[in-house]
Amino acid sequence: MWMARPVKGAGRIARLALFTAIALTIFMAEAQLPVIPVPGVKLGLANIVTVYVMFVMGPWDALLVLSGRVFLGAVFSGQPMTLIYSAAGGLLSWCALCLLRKALTREHIWLASPAVAVFHNFGQLLAAAAVLRSWAVMAYLPYLVIAAVLAGLFTGVAAQTLIRRLDRIRK
Repeated sequence: MWMARPVKGAGRIARLALFTAIALTIFMAEAQLPVIPVPGVKLGLANIVTVYVMFVMGPWDALLVLSGRVFLGAVFSGQPMTLIYSAAGGLLSWCALCLLRKALTREHIWLASPAVAVFHNFGQLLAAAAVLRSWAVMAYLPYLVIAAVLAGLFTGVAAQTLIRRLDRIRK
């Protein structure tokens, strides 16, 4: 595995807090962008941070950053229902990212994001089906898969680039 040297103690907590703050800031800034023609579709730019943390720091640190961003995003956006949808999508996508982390080489990190974005959307639709008590929301899945793959390619390439650039700085 090609992870960075593990950081422990206060340094680890400081890094996790910093990554959570960065992800939350990106999430809140993206929420201010105009809605694209398909309702509910976003680029998911905060996921760049999650992918970075997953591949550089590890899965448990990525889960902490993701959980912090999801919870604080719901609090700061003033939309508590987003907590249910984001948590369901985030947890399912985190599980997929854990599996992909083991399968991908350092040069193929960008491939993780499109797959993970699809799982995120699927998790959100499962949560919506549970809340609404109807499977009718699954009719939206094909549109969300297309959007997830496109947005995931963008965020995946961005995460791959971020990892490469920060590796150069660290050396």
